[in-house]
Formats: sequence, C-alpha cells, structure tokens
Amino acid sequence: MKRMVVAITGATGAIYGLRLLTMLKDQAGWETHLVMSQAALLNIREELVDGRQQFEDAANVVHSSRNVGASIASGSFLCEGMVIAPCSMRTLAAVANGLSDNLITRAADVMLKERRKLVLMTRETPLNLAHLRNMTACTEMGAVIFPPVPAFYNRPLEIDEIIDHSCMRVLDQFGLHRNLENRWQGLTGENPDPALPVKKIERQA
Repeated sequence: MKRMVVAITGATGAIYGLRLLTMLKDQAGWETHLVMSQAALLNIREELVDGRQQFEDAANVVHSSRNVGASIASGSFLCEGMVIAPCSMRTLAAVANGLSDNLITRAADVMLKERRKLVLMTRETPLNLAHLRNMTACTEMGAVIFPPVPAFYNRPLEIDEIIDHSCMRVLDQFGLHRNLENRWQGLTGENPDPALPVKKIERQA
C-alpha cells in the first residue's frame, strides 16, 4: 500500500485538493492521509457545497491540523510524499523557514528532511519578493513549486477538465500517470501557419 499526505490550506482552490483525493481513491493500492488547516475549513465552506464532508469521505485517514503527534509527523511514517493543494503564502513561508507550528508544516518539514517528494500547489498572484524568495528556498530544499497554471492545448470545455489536467500533472510527480489521451501530442500539422513556407534545414555531420 502506497501512502500520500494531502494537505489543504486557506488559499482559494480547495477543489484541487479534493480532486487529488478522489483520483487517488480511484487508484488501487493508494492510501491518503488528509490534513486541513482552520483557514482551509473556512475557505472550503465558501467554495464547495458540503465541502468538508466531501473531503473526509474521499480520504482514508483524516488528521487534525493541531495534532502534531499524528503518525505523519514522524519520519518513520513511510509514504510516497505530500501535496499541499492549495498552498497559501503563509504555509509556503512556514515551510521555507522550517516553522513546524502545526501538523501541515511539520509533515512538510518531514518530507524535506527525509528527502521525499513535496509538491506545493501555490495559489497567489501577483507575487511579491517574499513569495518569490520563499519559493526559491523551498526549491533549494527539494520541494516542487507547482502553481496550478491551466493548459489550453487540450481545448477544455469545462472547469473540471482544467482542474483534472493540473491534478494529473501533480500525480505525474509521484510516478502515477493518468489520462494519457489529454496530454500534449505535438502540433496537429507540420506547418500550422499555411501563410508561412516550410523551411528545409540541412545539417551537416
């Protein structure tokens, strides 16, 4: 059984965390451990109908963010890694500076010290210098900064398709590859602009 820690913080975009949980629930052999901050619970109430219940139903194990003695707070707890989706700038700052003041930031600190995968789906724009420096610090420690930037080459027709694409890319980070048909397959034609001639480039050995 593979384990994944999924944390939800107070930035907008709680649906990303929920979709990750449901994707992992559909995947055989995966166990999810969920942590939601107090700010996340407030935001979930605003963004999703019956949101908290949806999250708890989708996860295998639910931890209180105040329980710093939970299993996921220890490096001896074996797991594939952790995703914070969405990741607020407050949580980013705490992770960047090793501030383990709740279960989310403690679990993230464990991922870094144990050299496990930590993906931060940061949600903020525009970014100030503190945000950028914190992202740099987390990257230097081994985390992956993964803002959920939408892709349009797959021509999404619904918001769910945009959300699923970002979550698919996150799961790629953990070697879990889904939805192969909606990935980039290259340009649809050899010369996408018929007004421009195709140039033949010859290379000498």
